[in-house]
Amino acid sequence: MRTAICPGSFDPVTLGHLDIIVRASVIFDRVIVAVSRNPIKNPMFTIPERVEMLKEVLKPYRNVAIDSFDGLTVYYAAEQSAVAIVRGLRVISDFENEFRMALINKNLACNVETLFLMTRAEYSYISSSAVKDVALFGGPLDRLVPPLVVKKLKEKLNVNQFTGCCDGREV
Repeated sequence: MRTAICPGSFDPVTLGHLDIIVRASVIFDRVIVAVSRNPIKNPMFTIPERVEMLKEVLKPYRNVAIDSFDGLTVYYAAEQSAVAIVRGLRVISDFENEFRMALINKNLACNVETLFLMTRAEYSYISSSAVKDVALFGGPLDRLVPPLVVKKLKEKLNVNQFTGCCDGREV
């Protein structure tokens, strides 16, 4: 069984993340979406909240499992007997950092490959940070995150309604 790891902070999970995860689930027998504990970041959602959101939105994909981990992704991948770490690329500026991490990972665990998937063009501008900014100021989220995440952001920020959409619809 060929297993891949899709690591990230997923704070929150976006449509761009889901694009990469779903496409990886077609390539690999098993995909573990691994929520990383990053002490440098100041997350909006707790690890259990992020894991729960991912479990819910990825429920239809039977070969996708959700987990969380501490430490280096490549060591977690090796512990899970994964053959690959799948990383999404949005824009060319993502490549330099991802390439550097792939080389370090290859040095640490030579049997784990890194696979880069370009996100679809319609998701290339979406980041979790941008989603949080839009949410904080009450902007429309329906083209950025799944409906469950819109609901969770409203609850977290204590906002009743996100307003406005580029085509005039209420969100």
